[in-house]
Amino acid sequence: MREIKTRTKIKIPFFDLDPMNIVWHGNYVKYIEIARCDFFKKINYTYDEMKKDGVMYPIAKMDFKFIKSAKFNDEIEVETILKELEPAIMFKYIIYHNNEKILCANTMQIGVSIETGESLFEAPKKLKKAIDEFVE
Repeated sequence: MREIKTRTKIKIPFFDLDPMNIVWHGNYVKYIEIARCDFFKKINYTYDEMKKDGVMYPIAKMDFKFIKSAKFNDEIEVETILKELEPAIMFKYIIYHNNEKILCANTMQIGVSIETGESLFEAPKKLKKAIDEFVE
């Protein structure tokens, strides 16, 4: 599968800082979630569309490599890269500040039927179509 990339800008708010005046590490989960939602919005297939298709994609795995800390009022940019779609959605994220890489992360989401709770190993047709249309 061809990689698909989007970029999302986020300005660091004061309340995301820890006592050392840097972004508390747990907030990076929030930043990649914002970027992932933005990715789906940009390809025109949101979490609401997934729900209509009877599927949800909970996080099954995530890992982070912290390189450098962001600070209050920094404008970061999250590059979201779709690496795989089936049997699970795999994303890679690279967070930049002033074009310098400060974090790398990966997530894996498993498709689950909302009705039965069973794992799905094929992406919904509408999601595949949205990706095809975004690439074109």
